[in-house]
Amino acid sequence: MLIKLAKHISYFLSFLFNYRLIRCFVFFKNLIYSQVVKRQFLTCGNNIYVESPIFLIGGKSIKIGKDFYCFKRLRIEAYEKHNGHLFSPEINIGDNVSINYDCHIGCINKITIGDNVLIASRVFITDHYHGESDDLKELMVAPNKRKLVSKGPVVIENNVWIGEGVAIMPNVTIGENSIIGANAVVTKSFPPNSVIGGVPAKLIKTIS
Repeated sequence: MLIKLAKHISYFLSFLFNYRLIRCFVFFKNLIYSQVVKRQFLTCGNNIYVESPIFLIGGKSIKIGKDFYCFKRLRIEAYEKHNGHLFSPEINIGDNVSINYDCHIGCINKITIGDNVLIASRVFITDHYHGESDDLKELMVAPNKRKLVSKGPVVIENNVWIGEGVAIMPNVTIGENSIIGANAVVTKSFPPNSVIGGVPAKLIKTIS
């Protein structure tokens, strides 16, 4: 009965608001939310805008530059402890970085994202694996019970554009001014000015 009444009330109230006004309310709510989130990071520059919700672990190991913008459901995790093992993670994000919907950044070692980086939706960036993939004995342990292992940091240099659905794996450096095509799985490093695509990702061309 209450649900039915609420639906009727919301229907009549919808005539008092238009889409633009609702967007203004949402924008103002996110401005407040952004200031709350900003205080969770080790350092954070000015002009940060974070759409609710964000899923954050280890904020005191994360540095954010100025002019940072992220859409809904960013999952950013700097694990200091997992399954009883201790880590010293660092996530450093530069200036003027924009991250779209449903992205996931996971760190136990170090992830660096440079200035002016654009990240499309559903991008996964990680510097670690669940266990050693070439150890059969460890592979027989449930994945969520294995020790997290990093084979090296991830570095995304300035002016990189990362397409939709990309996965960037540990021990990878993406050179500045590069473009990564949609749904690529990046398992090795690429030099500056690269156009990258495929599974696993390969160099398509070098921009000169």
